[in-house]
Parts: sequence; C-alpha cells; structure tokens
Amino acid sequence: MSAYEVVVVRYGTRHTVRSEVFLNYSLYGEPDAPIAMDYFFWVVRNDRHTFVVDTGFSRAGGANRGRTTLIEPVEAFRALGVDAADAPTVIVTHAHYDHIGNLDHFDRSQVVVARAEVEFWAGPHSRRVQFHHSVEDAELAELKGVVDGGRAVLFDDRITVADGIEVIRVGGHTPGQSVVRVATADGPVLLASDALHYYEEGEKAMPFVSVADLVGMYAGFDTIEAMAAGGDAAHVVSGHDPATLDRFGRDGGPLGDATAVIGRARI
Repeated sequence: MSAYEVVVVRYGTRHTVRSEVFLNYSLYGEPDAPIAMDYFFWVVRNDRHTFVVDTGFSRAGGANRGRTTLIEPVEAFRALGVDAADAPTVIVTHAHYDHIGNLDHFDRSQVVVARAEVEFWAGPHSRRVQFHHSVEDAELAELKGVVDGGRAVLFDDRITVADGIEVIRVGGHTPGQSVVRVATADGPVLLASDALHYYEEGEKAMPFVSVADLVGMYAGFDTIEAMAAGGDAAHVVSGHDPATLDRFGRDGGPLGDATAVIGRARI
C-alpha cells in the first residue's frame, strides 16, 4: 500500500459567541465570548487513488445561514486537481448542509455513508425543527438519489473503504456521524469531522449545541481520546476548529494558506 496524504481545506468561516456553540453553555460558569468557526472538507490521496471526505456547503446552504464563503468548494476541488469526471469515491461523514452541499458535483462517484444517517434523514424526525435547521431539502434529495441510483455504499458500524482508509460510525452529533481513519507516512490520521467540532469539546467534555444523542456524543469524545492515547490516531483533525490549520502547518499550495497537508505523499 502506498501511504496517503490528507489535505485539510478551509473554505468558509463564521463569527459567533460561545453560547451559540456549546450546549447549555451557562452550566460551565464561564463568561460568554466571541468565537470563530471554520468550515472544512478533506481530500485523501496517494499516487493511485483520490478520496473526497465531505463536500462543503453550497452557495444556497451557506447564504441561508449567513456563512462567509472563502472559496467555493467546487473551485477548491479543481485547484487541487480533484476532477469529478474521474469519479473519486466520496465519504460522507454526515448529511448536514455544510458536509453534503456539493454532492451533486460528484454525480458519478460512489458515496460511502452510514446506513443510520440515510435512514434518519429519510424518516419522520428529520422534519423536526431541532434537526431540520441543519439540512437543505434539495441536498437530502440528492443523497436519496445517490442511494436510489445504486451509488451509495452503506455500512453499519465500520467499513474499510480501501487499504489504509477506515470509516467508523460514532453517532452523537447525528445518528450516522462518522470519523475517518487514514494511514499516512506521518502516522494514522483521524478525521473527526463533527464528532469533534472543536478540540476544546474533547478536552473539557463540552458537547456541541447541535446533538441527536448526547450520551453518544460523550461516548464519541471517549472513542477519539482512546484512539489518540492508544496510537490508533497520531493526529486528530477537528471538524470546525480555527486552530486546525496552524496545528498541522499551513501548506502554501495552490490554495495558499487555506490548506494543510498531513503525511505529504509523492503524487
């Protein structure tokens, strides 16, 4: 197996306050304060294969929520040499608007997604306000089309997508929230996605404000911590923490300082 590199791509941002980010923030006895939230997708590749992990928010999805787009994800994919015509496998960590917003761009790709995620968003509770505010109907319809069209690869607990790439369902944030473990020359990388929006969530056991299963979210923190402590994840990549790029070193590649590369491969 040729080791992979992981490209972390920052495509959007927002400015908010901590009480809008952490669940029941007043319980911690901390003063409210400004906080930024960045938006990422990830590209996993080596000299033979390319995998896309999530597809960012669409123009409509971002605009509907007042998010700031730094670069359109489709443009970022092109700049990185990710060609939809090559039908790279897409791994969907969960179906929120900022993770499947451009799924239609990859209209020939296989899509790996947890069965629990697909079933939840096809079910009656997906219409509840507490859940539905995080999705776009057109994008859920696109995901359904992927499933109905036979392009979805559904899994229950975990799946090996390729030698060196494993997707693991942890739940919590959404019923099918998944993390992705990637073998790189710098050691195993865990793309935590929204199982860990901010590093602070895991460090202080402070759940994110949007949660389907609170016990499951806490358990996800424990799973990530155990993987890091046991060597199964030498590098943990958060889903939204602005500190992420600096933690791994900004790349200065075709997207300037909007990317970081972990385990750079010869491609």
